[in-house]
Amino acid sequence: MGAWQRLLRFGGVVLRPDGGSTSPLGRSRALVCRRQLSGAESETLKQRRTQIMSRGLPKQRPIEGVKQVIVVASGKGGVGKSTTAVNLALALAANDSSKAIGLLDVDVYGPSIPKMMNLKGNPELSQSNLMRPLLNYGIACMSMGFLIEETAPVVWRGLMVMSAIEKLLRQVDWGQLDYLVVDMPPGTGDVQLSVSQNIPISGAVIVSTPQDIALMDAHKGAEMFRKVHVPVLGLVQNMSVFQCPKCKHKTHIFGADGARKLARTLGLDVLGDIPLHLNIREASDTGQPIVFSQPESDEAKAYLRIAVEVVRRLPPPPE
Repeated sequence: MGAWQRLLRFGGVVLRPDGGSTSPLGRSRALVCRRQLSGAESETLKQRRTQIMSRGLPKQRPIEGVKQVIVVASGKGGVGKSTTAVNLALALAANDSSKAIGLLDVDVYGPSIPKMMNLKGNPELSQSNLMRPLLNYGIACMSMGFLIEETAPVVWRGLMVMSAIEKLLRQVDWGQLDYLVVDMPPGTGDVQLSVSQNIPISGAVIVSTPQDIALMDAHKGAEMFRKVHVPVLGLVQNMSVFQCPKCKHKTHIFGADGARKLARTLGLDVLGDIPLHLNIREASDTGQPIVFSQPESDEAKAYLRIAVEVVRRLPPPPE
């Protein structure tokens, strides 16, 4: 008997391949089954489903040696999330030299941290077979970009990506860190859920331009973190304004104060505004982030102020 010739049974009703149906148990028997399921058996099924679902969720475990994790995320790509993550890490270190800072790039398909932090090479392994982060500008860095060729595309399905994320989270010897800044990929998919459910996160920073299209996805990103019980520290409004270097006229290329309007809708704060400036782009492309290379510039000071606001909103670190 072929697959389409078999009868499919659902709740006492037999569905035939031709779209018709019969009730071999009879109508009264089917009603009895429904009544039974609506009582004690229904409650048992609910409890069983809850048990299965709870087993499916991973238990959160802290990253060894890391006190607090700050994720930098956006719903939309191309809004300056990685640039913000890099300069936030450097600003945290600049504001308090006693703190040890790490930077983790979990954007498997498009890692940016190696270029922005001017780092190349493969991580060395410790005696316990853990990868040692690469170090530059006083920041310990780990990225998928250290494990593949610079121009090699990562053509992986979900399971392989999840395996890579697990290695980046659990097989890195960070030593002792006060803050680990995590550069998330854009979107609200598997990687975001995997990171959020596997490790305790102290807070999320959402990056967006003032443009409506970017704000729509930033809204989704903030709501996702709320659903997985990650505190959203606030929004960074990137590329907020362009000032002509000659006449000093200001133009809001992507719109004005869009992130502020979204922050009010979400009941959040805007942590700071970053202008659309040539210096930021050039510094990132040359691997000399602006907080490091031009610490006295207005653009670097904007990142330093954002770092202050981030720390002020973090919960106390675990003892």
